[in-house]
Amino acid sequence: MAKQTVAEQFVDILVRAGVRRLYGVVGDSLNPVVDAVRRNAAIDWVQVRHEETAAFAAGAEAQLTGRLAACAGSCGPGNLHLINGLYDAHRSMAPVLALASHIPSSEIGTGFFQETHPDRLFGECSHYSELISSPRQLPRVLRTAVQHAIGQGGVSVISLPGDIAGQQAPDAGPDHAPLPSRPSVRPGDAEIDALARMVDEAGKVTLFCGSGTAGAHDEVMTFAERVKAPVGHALRGKEWIQYDNPYDVGMSGLLGYGAAYEATHECDLLILLGTDFPYNAFLPDDVRIVQVDVRPERLGRRSRLDLAVWGDVRETLRCLTPKVRAKSNRAFLDRMLKKHADALEGVVKAYTRKVEKHTPIHPEYVASVLDEEAADDAVFTVDTGMNNVWAARYLTPNGRRRVIGSFTHGSMANALPQAIGAQFLDPGRQVVAMSGDGGFSMLMGDFLTLVQYDLPVKVVLFNNSSLGMVELEMMVSGLPSYGTTNRNPDFAALARAAGAHGVRVEKPKQVRDALRDAFRHKGPALVDIVTDPNALSIPPKISAEMVSGFALSAGKIVLDGGVGRMLQMARSNLRNVPRP
Repeated sequence: MAKQTVAEQFVDILVRAGVRRLYGVVGDSLNPVVDAVRRNAAIDWVQVRHEETAAFAAGAEAQLTGRLAACAGSCGPGNLHLINGLYDAHRSMAPVLALASHIPSSEIGTGFFQETHPDRLFGECSHYSELISSPRQLPRVLRTAVQHAIGQGGVSVISLPGDIAGQQAPDAGPDHAPLPSRPSVRPGDAEIDALARMVDEAGKVTLFCGSGTAGAHDEVMTFAERVKAPVGHALRGKEWIQYDNPYDVGMSGLLGYGAAYEATHECDLLILLGTDFPYNAFLPDDVRIVQVDVRPERLGRRSRLDLAVWGDVRETLRCLTPKVRAKSNRAFLDRMLKKHADALEGVVKAYTRKVEKHTPIHPEYVASVLDEEAADDAVFTVDTGMNNVWAARYLTPNGRRRVIGSFTHGSMANALPQAIGAQFLDPGRQVVAMSGDGGFSMLMGDFLTLVQYDLPVKVVLFNNSSLGMVELEMMVSGLPSYGTTNRNPDFAALARAAGAHGVRVEKPKQVRDALRDAFRHKGPALVDIVTDPNALSIPPKISAEMVSGFALSAGKIVLDGGVGRMLQMARSNLRNVPRP
């Protein structure tokens, strides 16, 4: 058998780890690796226009599958462009392997052209970051990087000088055994028994759920029924817990709605399930709190805890539910369900009054129509900012749809790159990028990637010619908006010039047909919808201290506006409340 180069060995190990695409931009230090990809039928090189897009795309693919994805950048500026998308992937616990190609090994430390120190630079956004300084390192170091990314959930970075990549590789040695599936983590008996006692002692229990409830929907519902608990959620918990949920009381936080805030503050025992919800000002300080999480470093870092439980949500509830006494008193649950329905009734009018005649178009209306027209198994990628609001309030989860965004890192411009990764993963699945004009224009060059690969991503552009969330922050802080206005082109005309389907929508009655046409189109499409920059109305009790980035320090229903089909779900749940 012919000897492999280090680059060929690198690619071969990635393939054995399940990687099927390497997203990146070519460059001289990357040439040996790119050529090795070209000659390996089991993996594809995906040429993007910006390395930040490569990292976001790989992160999206990893979030959707739970499997390893990969990206690459050439030496110096090339791999530096990866860093924002890698931060997002790492904070989203997405297993991503990043190749940071490096300058010639003999020049490291001399201030050479494009010299950086990627093994140091990526330390904060990775579980593992190592420099390959000898071909003999590669097999073990790369396999170790793969194990860190998959086992710990996050990013690993390999820095590889281009000259070493082209050298002959040593024998790789025996293959490591493949990593098994992720284990279940069961809490100790003492914690389960202590939690059972606390549940039995509490008259009113509330559950607040995050992304750690993925795969535990049935267990959460069974437990909620047993203890008659209202169930609220954080934004990242919405897709996992809101559907088929007769105990739903909405969402807390800046984008919150319904009765989640009241339910968490008026209970005797609040159980945080798989959530690292960062806004502790929304959490109560005068009720007993239990947190269940598979990541022990997260226990108690947001709020005072009366009990910390180290375990995954599914296994914890499987152990806990049979140990607690069934409660029969539904008074607290039914009161919260009614508050939830009443709250939604009060705000839904914001997008139902004369909406067909209002121009610029209500973004709430666009989001509600999009929710109705999109496929039942669509993947939505959501830009940071006001699109988070519309996604949180209008996209209806059903157990098959996915909604991903930069929900923890909070980066602009994530929706289009993440849509690229989602669409490459499954070309036949509907992928919708909910983009803002600010975020879209930041990485707009990678719309050309959609055209180049004929990826049928549908970009729905909420074009209000402003950085809406920043304007909101300025307003609440008592500042005049400044530097937030965008002078935008006709984005639909740009899409058509690039060879894609593009349509501009300026009247509400055009929205539904424009979306339907885009969804029917076989290739990439962009629907440029001119929306009202003044769509938000702020409750009068908001104070200057209430906004800091994405955090509000206090508040119940924070932003006024519609909530789409969630009102119908709340009404349905209310109808199911037993009558005496």
